[in-house]
Order: sequence, then structure tokens, then C-alpha cells
Amino acid sequence: MTEWQKSNWRNKPRIQMPDYTDADALHAVEAQLSQYPPLVFAGEARRLKDALGAASRGEAFLLQGGDCAESFEQFSADGIRDTFKVMLQMAMVLTYGAKVPVVKVGRMAGQFAKPRSAPTETVDGVELPSYRGDIINELAFTPEARIPDPKKMLQAYTQAAATLNLLRAFSTGGYADVHQVHAWTLGFVEGEKAARYREMAGRISDTLDFMKAAGVTSDRLHSLQTVDFYTSHESLLLEYEEALTRLDSTSGKWLAGSGHMIWIGDRTRQPDGAHVEFASGVLNPVGLKCGPTTTAEDLKVLMAKLNPENEEGKLTLIARFGAGKVAEHLPRLVKAVQEEGANVTWVCDPMHGNTIKSATGYKTRPFDSVLREVQDFFGVHNAEGTIPGGVHFEMTGLDVTECTGGVRDVTEENLSDRYHTACDPRLNASQSLELAFLVGEELTKRREAGLVAASA
Repeated sequence: MTEWQKSNWRNKPRIQMPDYTDADALHAVEAQLSQYPPLVFAGEARRLKDALGAASRGEAFLLQGGDCAESFEQFSADGIRDTFKVMLQMAMVLTYGAKVPVVKVGRMAGQFAKPRSAPTETVDGVELPSYRGDIINELAFTPEARIPDPKKMLQAYTQAAATLNLLRAFSTGGYADVHQVHAWTLGFVEGEKAARYREMAGRISDTLDFMKAAGVTSDRLHSLQTVDFYTSHESLLLEYEEALTRLDSTSGKWLAGSGHMIWIGDRTRQPDGAHVEFASGVLNPVGLKCGPTTTAEDLKVLMAKLNPENEEGKLTLIARFGAGKVAEHLPRLVKAVQEEGANVTWVCDPMHGNTIKSATGYKTRPFDSVLREVQDFFGVHNAEGTIPGGVHFEMTGLDVTECTGGVRDVTEENLSDRYHTACDPRLNASQSLELAFLVGEELTKRREAGLVAASA
């Protein structure tokens, strides 16, 4: 077996990637990026892998969330802060429900490229290449904007570095103090329609009050003021990924220096394809999206390629089927994992299988469908005696109106009010936190039924 090299993917079939027209400009950008520092470090990726291993055993729970696609135009410190803030709130609620640590992973600092269902789109009879994310081309519907520009990789790197810098400051500078996070959450449950969540919020308050009375306070215990926060993205643009890949001197293995965790989408998971080849050789934790067309045979091949040493925490299977379809598809994949004796972390992505077109013409995702898929995911794992290790949401801390439903009752008529996404609809801050309360209730039921202890 030949030794893996970071450029091996270039010898494999490639899809969902741009064809750059200026080869010299592309090579210049790749050379420049290859001299830049990595955005993350091997020790961080190893810590995340250990945490995901704990989630696979039921000893932790993964919360992965963030933008559908990060935008250059909408980039701001406030936007980063607001998404980080709501993820901390969600994590606190989930921690209380599960009674295990919550692993916090943002779809941030790298989620710039998007796969598309068609290579072109037509508007008013004009056909142009599809928008593939700000790292590749531009959203404006003009021939010039849709030309892939390799220099956009440099802007993506700069924005990712700035995002990570701020996230690290928020994580360790006191902003993540557990008491402050809960104070934010109490504001959410004050509303009349959020009354059902007050009981859990009250129990969290009682726990914090007891800890304070017992002398367990933020000024005495540094861990109450800080959090570990990791980044992730779909490793779609492999020129960018290769340029930021570095050899880890400690282990002698290759690190994808673009983010702590990378994943392979449902459209690019071909066992002999370029994306699987790249992900197979890096030490980072790797996610694999599993949709309705994923066969047991393909999954077995992919698990062997992506986690040849069968390490805990190395491979996360992100199930995305759609509400009402989980019981049809997930059991066969669970069985395939069991037959192989494979170590995986099972995660639910209830967003991508529940996208619909509203009567007003906007793409949206009904809150109830998102919740139902999560509940179905838990139901299958409860029946199979396996462990639901986490959830994966497209969400934002902004007050957008892109998904319908929730306690704020966003309707199809409301979608045009604040519909800001460049690609897919995201849960807003209120919907995200409400979903965390509901998932927290599922985790509490599972724990009280003894399912965590039995399967772990």
C-alpha cells in the first residue's frame, strides 16, 4: 500500500468543484496558502476526536451548528458572537438533559463552499453557472460574478482566521461564564408560549444556586468561565484543503489545517472519489453525511476507507433522511455498522431532508419536521440499543425568518421579513434554543429509562 499524500485526490474523479479558467492564478493562490499558518492545530483535533469518542459511548453529546454557508458580505463580530451565544445556551440545556458534557462544534471559520443540485441555474431565460459559495464565486446573477476566482480562497482564509481569533477570545475570556449563559436563557422562557420550558430552566437555576451555596463559583472554578469550542466545515474545495494541510511533527500524520473537523457531503461520498480520498488520510475527525441513497455496502466500504484503524471518535455518521423516513433508512445502516464492529458516532442532521418550497416561493424548513426527525432518530436508536451521539443544525444567532414554526410562530407569510441566507434556510436564535429544550427532554427521557446506561 502506497503512503498517503495530500495531493492524491487529484488522481481521483472530482465532482462539485469548480473548473478554474486561469491555471496560473490558481497555482499562485495555492502556493501562497501553503505558506500561511494552519488555522487549527493537531492537538486540538486530537482533543476533539477524544470528545467525539466519548459521545459514541454515551459519555458526551455533540452539538454541531452554524451557518449553511458563511458569507463575506454578512461577516461581522456581532454575527459570530450571536451564533456562539445561542450555541452556549443550547449546550447548557442539553448538558442538563443528558447529564453529560456537550461537545460544541461550530459550522464556522471554513463553511464557505456549497454543493449544488445542478451546475447551472436559469433566471428569465438566462442560464449561468450556479453559485457555489463565496470561496468560489459570487451570488450576483451576472456572468462575471459566477466565474470561479481562486483569489477568493485568500479572503476565506483571512475571514476564517479572524473568526477563530474571536471564538477563542469568547471561549476563554469570561464571555462563556455559565451563570451569564443561563441568564440569557431565562429571557427566552419569559414568553407565554415558552412556558413549557420554564420548569427545566428553573431546575437549572436551582442547580446553579446549589453550586454557589456549596462554594462552586466561577471565580473559584475556572472551568465555569471557559469552554472548548471547535470548528468544522464540509471539505468541498480540495485545492483549499490541500494547501492548508500540514504534517504534524508529534504524530507524523497529516492534519487538515483548515478546521478541527471536516465532513463529506451526501453528494460527494463516492468511495473512489476525490473527497473520500482526501479525508481518508488526515488525522482530523471526519464526518460522513448519510442520506436515503446510502447503501449498507457503500457504508461498509466508506467506514473502512475513512477509519481504517477503527478509532473511536474518528468517524461521525451524520444521518439526514427527512421526517418520517428515518425508520425506513437508519436501521439498515445501524445494522451495517454492527456487522463490521465499527466505531462510529451517530449524529442527526434534521435540516437537509426537510427543505420545502413555501407557497410564497421561499425555501423553508418547518420546525415541526425538524423536531420530528430528531425524535425519530432517537426512537430508532432506542429500539436498536445503540447510542444517539449528537445533533447537527443549520442555525444562526440572528433573528431571521427562514424556517417556519416555533414559539415565535414564523409563518410562510413572515418568510420575506428577514430572509437573509444565501443558500439554505436556518433556524433563528429562538427556534434553536427551543429545539435544544425539546432535545433536552428527549435526552432526559432516555436517561430516566436507563437507555444510556444500558447501551453504554
